[in-house]
Parts: sequence; structure tokens; C-alpha cells
Amino acid sequence: RMRIISENIANVNSTSQEAGGDPYRRQIPVFEAELDRATGMNMVRMTDAVHDNSEFTMKHEPNHPAANADGYVMYSNVSTFIEMADMREAMRSYEANLNMIENHRRMLERTLDLLRR
Repeated sequence: RMRIISENIANVNSTSQEAGGDPYRRQIPVFEAELDRATGMNMVRMTDAVHDNSEFTMKHEPNHPAANADGYVMYSNVSTFIEMADMREAMRSYEANLNMIENHRRMLERTLDLLRR
């Protein structure tokens, strides 16, 4: 998820390589729930990344090499604000999962300590 967000941010101001072509299109990760048979737990994994079909940003720059016949350049449909919000959400999800693992480990240690007494 963080890799896709990083790619989107890296291409926020990209244009097409040829005049009138399409620039980088924002990617959105797709997640899928699956059952881990070994542990019996539900797991979530990223299965694919799909393209965001929202409109590109158009700017009038007739001298730009990627300008179309009308002098407009299409820029990527990536919004830095949305990507930063997605990044913050991914970081918080990771931190929450890490805290759950640490709490689980501490609970197991306390249980073992109580059983030893």
C-alpha cells in the first residue's frame, strides 16, 4: 500500500511523453480477505492495483512538449492531499496492528508467569 502511495506521489506532476497523450494515472490498491488455514485467522492482503478513472488536470501551456493541438497539457490525476491522507491511514493501520501484536505477546507472557506460580 505504501509503495503504491509513493508511486502516486512521485508522479503527481507528470505529463505524457508525447503530445496529446495520457499522463500517469493514479493507482488504487485492492484488498481481499482470506482465511489463513494454519492459524484459523482472517487475513487481509493486497491483490491488485487498479487505475483511478477520474479526470486529468488540464493546464494551458502551449509551449510545453506534451501540449495537445489546443495548447493544453494533461497532468496526472493524483492529488497530494488524498495521497497524504491515505499514507496517514496506512501508517495508523500498521501501528494499530503492531500494538495488537505487542499486547498479545505481553498477555501470553503474563499468562505463562501466572502458570509458573
